[in-house]
Amino acid sequence: MSTSIPSALELDRRAYRRGRERRSVLIAILSTAAFAVIVWAFVINTEGWAKVQRAFFDPAVAIEALPKVWEGFLLNLTVLGISIFTVGGVALVIALLRTLRGPVFFPVRTLAAGYTDLFRGLPFIIVLYLVGFGLPTIVGERIDELLLGILAVTLTYSAYVAEVIRAGIDSVHPSQRLAARALGLNHVQTLRRVVLPQALRKMTPALMNDFISMQKDVGLISIIAGLDAIARAKGVVATTYNFTPYVVAGILFILLAIPTIRLTDWYTARLREREQSGSVL
Repeated sequence: MSTSIPSALELDRRAYRRGRERRSVLIAILSTAAFAVIVWAFVINTEGWAKVQRAFFDPAVAIEALPKVWEGFLLNLTVLGISIFTVGGVALVIALLRTLRGPVFFPVRTLAAGYTDLFRGLPFIIVLYLVGFGLPTIVGERIDELLLGILAVTLTYSAYVAEVIRAGIDSVHPSQRLAARALGLNHVQTLRRVVLPQALRKMTPALMNDFISMQKDVGLISIIAGLDAIARAKGVVATTYNFTPYVVAGILFILLAIPTIRLTDWYTARLREREQSGSVL
């Protein structure tokens, strides 16, 4: 079996690309080093930075606050984990209601549209106040903060996710529906086997961005007296008069969001490459 030998022109191209790569790496290293020197000279090596470090980045206070903040962070994770399923289920129902055809479904479509308009326009903090403080007043008894937090997140984010799902369904070409119906599939089978699988690929990046936003907003359930990471951090701040516990809580939320952010970027790039494959750029 013979092996092809690259031509002189191809070897020159490879050498040129390797040279460009080495040059890019060297420039990146030098620019990073220069930026680090500037940060050290004008930020870290100043009197003001020492005050900032004592107020926001005190290692002793961070070590003291971490167990308590982590205990509260588990409540945030619980609300987030359950809300993923409640938001997904409610949003899918609303999106399907908005895509129903025919004049007989006009009231249902109007109701679903009104729901999405209401909760997309209503600030999440107001929803928390209404659910967290108003609902127990109507019921007349105490309601678990976990349930209240899940309800508030579900009401708000199901509206956003429903619009993403609806847009994904509408992006599927009508010929796909017609072809499925011509093959004998009914409306439900067409949605489940033809429309939704194609729509899912297109709406996944937007859904992942909504998930990232939901990861952050579950930290607001401390407003309704939930002992989450923010509330635990606030308790430590009240005793130490130091804001480092808030930074600790923020780092936990950042560490939670980074994997999803990187996964979203990777999937978006992969989807773009797949759509552009074979095209002349």
